[in-house]
Amino acid sequence: MSRILVTGGAGFIGSNFVRMVLAEHPEVFIANLDKLTYAGNLENLAGFLDHSNHKFIKGDICDGRLVEQIIDEHRIDTIINFAAESHVDRSITGAKIFIETNVTGTLTLLEAARDKDLERFIQVSTDEVYGELGPEGKFTEQTPLSPNSPYSASKAAADHLVEAFGHTWGVKYNITRCSNNYGPYQFPEKLIPLMINNALNDKELPVYGDGLYVRDWLYVYDHCTAVWRVLQKAPPGEIYNIGGCSEKANLDVIDLILKRLDKPKSLIKHVKDRPGHDRRYAIDADKIITDLAWQPSLSFEEGINRTIDWYINNQDWLGSVVSGDYQKYYEQMYKDR
Repeated sequence: MSRILVTGGAGFIGSNFVRMVLAEHPEVFIANLDKLTYAGNLENLAGFLDHSNHKFIKGDICDGRLVEQIIDEHRIDTIINFAAESHVDRSITGAKIFIETNVTGTLTLLEAARDKDLERFIQVSTDEVYGELGPEGKFTEQTPLSPNSPYSASKAAADHLVEAFGHTWGVKYNITRCSNNYGPYQFPEKLIPLMINNALNDKELPVYGDGLYVRDWLYVYDHCTAVWRVLQKAPPGEIYNIGGCSEKANLDVIDLILKRLDKPKSLIKHVKDRPGHDRRYAIDADKIITDLAWQPSLSFEEGINRTIDWYINNQDWLGSVVSGDYQKYYEQMYKDR
């Protein structure tokens, strides 16, 4: 039986991963370490908090003593690091916490993995470490890292640390780099839940620039199955891009949401672009598809319909996480734009 320390397991992707593993592989034990910052929410784990093979621990991945204590107490053999500050806009207005969590936190986990001689360390990263694409081509695992925001720079630094610990001390690792996730339990600062929430409440939909920024969209459940496949099948030291094979411009995504909710396009408000906004990301996922026999299970159209349905049916959850501080943050961000 695998005994896994999942970090950031009360956040969007981490909680979906915990829910998937406990539902589909109930023999696996998960120690779930999360600091419960604004985007971490125990409601994301509803129905699984008291699972016999799940132990939630509130704490910071930068706390080395706590991490080692968890490893010893729960006989952990694997770390999967989902914990991260992840919002580009927030990294532009305040980069320090991104360095502390994404770089120092990863370093702390790596030191524990080395000192405890764990079987595997999986670093969950992002395609944003590759930088920006032109109108053609896709990111491969050989694409040089060229991050353009404080967020992506912190994730690239963490990726380099993981590789360095593998090279220097023999830590057995894998790195996964995913495209833009969407789905249930995503905090409504990100594009899709923000647009769904605002449209449901007949509020303006703020769209950066011309809205033609292109992303490859990955349904969160498919991302979780890919990370699980890496843990089960990948040889140590390999890096895998995980993509949804669904390139869409932001305006096209918003148009689908408005049509589904029967809301007018007049809700769209183009606002001043954010600094250094990367024009296009696109993932080449051939390696994980070919080598590990993984592929996304849902088209974007299927995934976005499931996502919209989830937010419609979980408006109490949505209301509980949209705090006054969050509203003030966005009011200030879009003021005079």
